[in-house]
Amino acid sequence: MEERRTPGVEPPGRPDDVFDEARTARAVVDEHGIVTGWSEGARLLLGYPPAEIIGEPAASLLVETVNAETLGGIRTLPTWNGRLRLRHRDGHQVEAGVLAHHRLEGGGGADWFLVSALTGTAAVPEDELLLAWSFEQATNCGITLYDTRLRLRRANDDAQRTAALSETDMRGLRFSEFIADPVMHELEWNMVRVLETGEPRHVETYVRAPGESRERAWSAFLYPLRNRDGAVRGVCMSGQDMTEQYWARKRLQLLNDASARIGSTLDVTRTAQELADVAVPAFADFAAVDLLCDRDSDLGTAPSHLPEASAAGPLRLRRAAHQSVFPGIPEAVVPLGGVDSPIMGLRAECLTGGRGVLRVEQDPQTAGLFLGDERWLAAVRAFGIHSVIGVPLRARGGTLGVAFFARHQRPEPFGKDDLLLAEEMSSRAAVYIDNARRYTRERNTSLVLQRSLLPRGTPTQSALETATRYMPADAWAGVGGDWYDVIPLAGARVALVVGDVVGHGLHATATMGRLRAAVRTLADIDLPPDELLTHLDDVVIRLRTEGDHAEEDSGNSAAVDAGQVGATCLYTIYDPVSRRCTAACAGHPPPAVVRPGSDVEYVDIPAGPPLGVGGLPFETVELQLPEGSLLALYTNGLIESAQHDLDEGLESLRKALSAPISSLEDMCDHVLNALVNDRPRDDIALIIARTQQLDDRHVATWDLSGDLTEVARARDLAARQLGDWGLQESAFVAELVVSELVTNAMRYGEDPIQLRLIRQDALICEVSDGSNTAPHLRRARSFDEGGRGLFIVAQLAECWGTRQRPIGKTIWAEIALQPPNNSAISR
Repeated sequence: MEERRTPGVEPPGRPDDVFDEARTARAVVDEHGIVTGWSEGARLLLGYPPAEIIGEPAASLLVETVNAETLGGIRTLPTWNGRLRLRHRDGHQVEAGVLAHHRLEGGGGADWFLVSALTGTAAVPEDELLLAWSFEQATNCGITLYDTRLRLRRANDDAQRTAALSETDMRGLRFSEFIADPVMHELEWNMVRVLETGEPRHVETYVRAPGESRERAWSAFLYPLRNRDGAVRGVCMSGQDMTEQYWARKRLQLLNDASARIGSTLDVTRTAQELADVAVPAFADFAAVDLLCDRDSDLGTAPSHLPEASAAGPLRLRRAAHQSVFPGIPEAVVPLGGVDSPIMGLRAECLTGGRGVLRVEQDPQTAGLFLGDERWLAAVRAFGIHSVIGVPLRARGGTLGVAFFARHQRPEPFGKDDLLLAEEMSSRAAVYIDNARRYTRERNTSLVLQRSLLPRGTPTQSALETATRYMPADAWAGVGGDWYDVIPLAGARVALVVGDVVGHGLHATATMGRLRAAVRTLADIDLPPDELLTHLDDVVIRLRTEGDHAEEDSGNSAAVDAGQVGATCLYTIYDPVSRRCTAACAGHPPPAVVRPGSDVEYVDIPAGPPLGVGGLPFETVELQLPEGSLLALYTNGLIESAQHDLDEGLESLRKALSAPISSLEDMCDHVLNALVNDRPRDDIALIIARTQQLDDRHVATWDLSGDLTEVARARDLAARQLGDWGLQESAFVAELVVSELVTNAMRYGEDPIQLRLIRQDALICEVSDGSNTAPHLRRARSFDEGGRGLFIVAQLAECWGTRQRPIGKTIWAEIALQPPNNSAISR
């Protein structure tokens, strides 16, 4: 028979006849039933030489004919075995056991490979010797035999080595008697169950063998020994040493545990502590994490690379975390937050070499020196530290610090596999620590930027009493782009604004600053809420376009965030004279209103799209608010949470605002305590305002005709009113301003014309007319007859401006007041 073997290649170190090929009859039959291969063993079995049988039908060798149905069933099997009666060349019959393998060729063909052992291979006395040798000399497999009283009768060589006893020493003893360990009692009870049930059992045991320092794992298979009648006459225990696989599995479990537990937050010290907690006690008896730091830096802002030693001093390591199997962590030489300098010994070697270092020393007298740092000597000797591992914490090409692991309660020292495990755990922790450092820097920068962009305090005004709060998001979400503002407007009115920029981080904070500045600018030109949001929508669209262009120009993903610009906003204006509140919304939660003696209600503002959508209009809503009403504006971080939906958040806010709390500052605190946990997932901005009213003691209004003679009357009315208010010192300037504003309205405006004086910390003079034409300030030329009116007003007033009304416009000027003569006049 032809062998399938690479030409010229023979098994190394094997003579050609080592397998005694002639002792097996082998044949190959193709799918058509034709013999294609014939071995020497087949010739010895049936007498046919290869030349006579190859190419002949295999069926000619069978004494009995096999029907087509049987052949069809055999062809579907991968293997077949049985006994066949075959025809010898000289005519007599030969009964042989045949094993057939159905072989599929790579090219789609197939054949059958048949083998049969020649006669004369029956059991011989030497087989008993092989059986005995196999029992005695089994490697890495301890085999012991027990009688029905569970007394040991036989033990092979491996079992004797494991127990450190000879078979003679153990014979007649129970398993738990020659290995004194509680685990052995459990194993014996499993042997009892085998005797009782006659069923085999598989048990895993973990025990420290005599003279060994670490625990060993054994996979024990227990099965009954039966006599020829089937009665159980003993138990055999076959124990396979699975120690290496056991410790490899333990290391893998520890690594999985580290992956799950390390990096749960973006806090540097918390992440470092998670590494120490994972290592102790599963891996080490003591662990410490020390991070490089500048002289005055904390852990969150320390450099993320190995700094150079300078004239300011050597490198410093700050203790970020440590853990021990002992309460109080007595092994720690450096306290938490303490700085260790200069860096010496094992840790210095880790930092300079950039790789893990393993040290093992069994002599307690010299154990302190193997760390290379005499400061550790007392701790090493006191606790019996015998092996340590130091691993540099490296991430993204930089060195962050050192992780240190020590053993003193565990008798087994660290090994090379433990060093690899320590390096893997530390490498993963280093990435999370670096992420936390980078995030901390960005978060601190965002917070500083945001605080600088948000109002530092509410301006003084008499329309509203206000209290505000801002709460940044937790460490996972990052600082966002929420903002609020209180903007004084002309006519003693006040604008309240809250907004929320999409996203988190520096980009969201910077976008918030740009939008707040835009709102301030648009508010200064006194746009109504719906028009202001329309212009702000255009601003957001332009910012997004700039971001898209920046992304195209950069050719990378660094500018992607710049194109993701969007925001929501709520803009309201309150007029303390008319007590009218006008509001418009751009995709923002509605404001809450609490009128005196009434329940909390949410203002039904027509839903507007978020800023940046474009093409859709914004609408306003007006409502009358009695004096003393509460108005609450907020961002969605206050009412949205993973624990409840939006409706539940709105209901919780309703209940919080219903509390009978007079102080607005206390009301803000109460709302936050009721709705927000310690770690909000989104930024929160909150404004709570109480409305006030300016009555006749603060406001005077007169209707004027279009006759120019009314200018003198307007001056007289203004002077008389200022006298009633005790503001005679300001009357001269006020008369000039009123005269110029009324004259300008009569010459260039239309009826109806109205004069209004509002007394606050300053005097506001307003003249309204029915024309929509807005004036502008210009310097008159020397030969001009007019054109000096608004210039005079601008020189005399603190500020002036115009605003559009539903019908016509209003020109106003604000005049600084001199101290009043009659202090009895109430504001």
